[in-house]
Amino acid sequence: MQGFNKYYPPDYDPSHGSLNSYRGKHALGDRARKIDQGILITRFELPFNIWCGTCNNHIGMGVRYNAEKKKIGNYYSTPIYSFRCKCHLCDGWFEIQTDPKNTRYVVVSGAKQKNEDWNPEENGGFAIHDTEETTVAADPLATLEKTTDAQNHLRRVEAPRLESLQTLSENYNADPYTLSSKVRKRFREIKKVEQQKQKADDHIRNRYGLPATLRLLEEDEASIKEAKEEWDRGQRELATRVSNKRRRLAVDIVSIQSSSSSPSTVKTQSSKHIDSLRARILENTARRTDPFGRFTSGTSS
Repeated sequence: MQGFNKYYPPDYDPSHGSLNSYRGKHALGDRARKIDQGILITRFELPFNIWCGTCNNHIGMGVRYNAEKKKIGNYYSTPIYSFRCKCHLCDGWFEIQTDPKNTRYVVVSGAKQKNEDWNPEENGGFAIHDTEETTVAADPLATLEKTTDAQNHLRRVEAPRLESLQTLSENYNADPYTLSSKVRKRFREIKKVEQQKQKADDHIRNRYGLPATLRLLEEDEASIKEAKEEWDRGQRELATRVSNKRRRLAVDIVSIQSSSSSPSTVKTQSSKHIDSLRARILENTARRTDPFGRFTSGTSS
């Protein structure tokens, strides 16, 4: 199904061509009523303030008109267009053209552009550009010296640098396929090593129940040495704690034996203290060796 929002009369035949040509109308409608003269009706907005030359009324920037657009020439390859508008306050016409050379619009006839060049000095400001001419004549020797220095810098510094950059560019662009192959091969090797390391790290995390976000250090001489020092330090601390505990137990036994006067009392008290000490040692040992906490103090003998 074709021809949306269009009415095809009963006597229409596709051999007549398009519907616009069959009806004798242009595709742009009433806007192309002067297309045979090279004029197209367009919507034009004033780029600046003007005074109408017929009624002398002020027309502000941004007012829109149905202008007659026409190509009147070219500036090199850029077309020059003319916009002919009718004043909405009178029956006068004015014409504005494009100026590609100066990138602006120009009033050609029928109106006068309002001059809005702002001078900062007239409004209590300062001049933006220095308009005073320099009265001091240039030193020809200084000018010659500056030119000579620039030439020497160009010959000694810039020219070799440009030659080296050109040589480097030629080397890179001589065989792009080979260079790309080397880069991709190196990338695959690095990626393979990283994948193997990631696999080994995941195996260690799963084996010891470590979190997945934990980052493992690489095995180098510094990390191995540091880990060994930490292990030795921990072993020394453990040995120190065990020796201190044994020393305290020996002191307790000696104090128990020396505190009693009679042999029977000493024997009875020492046996009680030894039994309690044995029970304490067994209880501590069971707590260390029982990982599930099934040991209770009542089960010890």
